[in-house]
Amino acid sequence: MEVLSGKNILLGITAGIAAYKTSFLVRLFIKAGANVKVVMTPQAKEFVTPLTLSTLSKNPVISSFTEEEGEVWNNHVDLGLWADIMLIAPATANTLSKMANGQCDNFLLATYLSAKCPVYFAPAMDLDMYQHPSTKESLKKLQEFGNHIIPAESGELASGLSGKGRMAEPETIVKAISNSVKKNLPLYNKKFLITAGPTYEAIDPVRFIGNHSSGKMGFALAEEAAKLGATVFLISGPTALTAKSSSVKQINVTSTAEMLQATESYFDEVDVAIAAAAVSDYRPVKAADQKIKKSEKTLSLELEKTEDILLAMGKRKKKQLLVGFALETENEVENATAKLDKKNLDFIVLNSLRDKGAGFKEDTNKIKIISKTNSLDFALKPKQEVAKDIILQVIERLS
Repeated sequence: MEVLSGKNILLGITAGIAAYKTSFLVRLFIKAGANVKVVMTPQAKEFVTPLTLSTLSKNPVISSFTEEEGEVWNNHVDLGLWADIMLIAPATANTLSKMANGQCDNFLLATYLSAKCPVYFAPAMDLDMYQHPSTKESLKKLQEFGNHIIPAESGELASGLSGKGRMAEPETIVKAISNSVKKNLPLYNKKFLITAGPTYEAIDPVRFIGNHSSGKMGFALAEEAAKLGATVFLISGPTALTAKSSSVKQINVTSTAEMLQATESYFDEVDVAIAAAAVSDYRPVKAADQKIKKSEKTLSLELEKTEDILLAMGKRKKKQLLVGFALETENEVENATAKLDKKNLDFIVLNSLRDKGAGFKEDTNKIKIISKTNSLDFALKPKQEVAKDIILQVIERLS
């Protein structure tokens, strides 16, 4: 549910028995990383207490235009503008009718009429009420207004009857809103392949040739792409990091050969590939089966080139947008531009070890994005912000 992270969700609660489920609903939104505020009709407080909801949401619950003694006015307009998403659950037949006909006799309805964000509603009532022509007309009108219905479910009702009219379960509501939000994200239905971290090439069972890459840049790219709706295959060399998003499938590898094999497994099905890994350029021709003892003053190793993963993807590229990285210490632009052409890239991200705060293990990076038509310079930023800059360039080219 990472698509709800950071979203402002306004939950409107009306006077139905299903209001008891809203405490679970608030907890799920908070768990998903959302900010939650609650508005109740006065009668809704008979079914669930404001104290419970304010404790769970960490915000005061509002049910009227003024606080006690009328000394403080609650601004329904500001609240409607604050919300990224408004959800009315449960939405009783009475409230649905008022929403559909523009009636405004309580704070919740005034806030609804002021909301500029997407509005979702989850009906809850007895089965005959749900099937009544007036309710059907309300539901039709609200959807014509652009509001989103989360349909009632079938089951045992408070009346003792069984049928359609139960409010959808909190998990179903959160999933429905998440899926709806995700469909409007710029990378919805796009698949990414991202490589991250170092590769290690064994010298013996104990030692290896590697580099200082932490994988932070690749993981930041994966999380940013997922946040914007993509499904991500993250192929990671040895790092201490773990992908947080459920939309990121992390595939752990060790050597360059293993990373190449993993990229070949996923490359044909993705729309975008970003090679952010710091791949070892050489490996021992033959790795020792046993630990090499420290007996001589010197040790000579015969090395051979490893597979060029980015070049292999460039040769295999068909519909994919392909992005490479270049970490340089001299002749930065010339070296990066040469890779751009040789490896059939759409653009390349250049960073230099000569820039303070950029490169391996840092939490920040300073990049230049080079394409065949132009180049863009970016200031030193946290890697999460750098990831946003890179993914934005991807989105512009996909569109």
